[in-house]
Amino acid sequence: MVEQFVGTWTLSASENFDDYMKAIGVSFTTRQMGNMAKPNLVISVDSAGVVSMKSESTFKTTEIKFKINEEFDETTADGRQTKTTITFENGKCQKN
Repeated sequence: MVEQFVGTWTLSASENFDDYMKAIGVSFTTRQMGNMAKPNLVISVDSAGVVSMKSESTFKTTEIKFKINEEFDETTADGRQTKTTITFENGKCQKN
């Protein structure tokens, strides 16, 4: 299912990221660091179907592990605690 995304991905550009971070309440200082970061995203899937997404940058490395369509506790890169579900439909992942 998500195997097509397995590998290492490098951010080449982002649009409106500062506006997004501001809308979800990220502090000015953290937004400044976030806007400068060009992280690598390493995606893997183990034999039990657990997906690992590791974001690596010079500022911070974060990792989440989850199963598709199953809610999990997540600590976001800016420290917020959330309940998250990642779904996969029509060849696209969506985070809820």
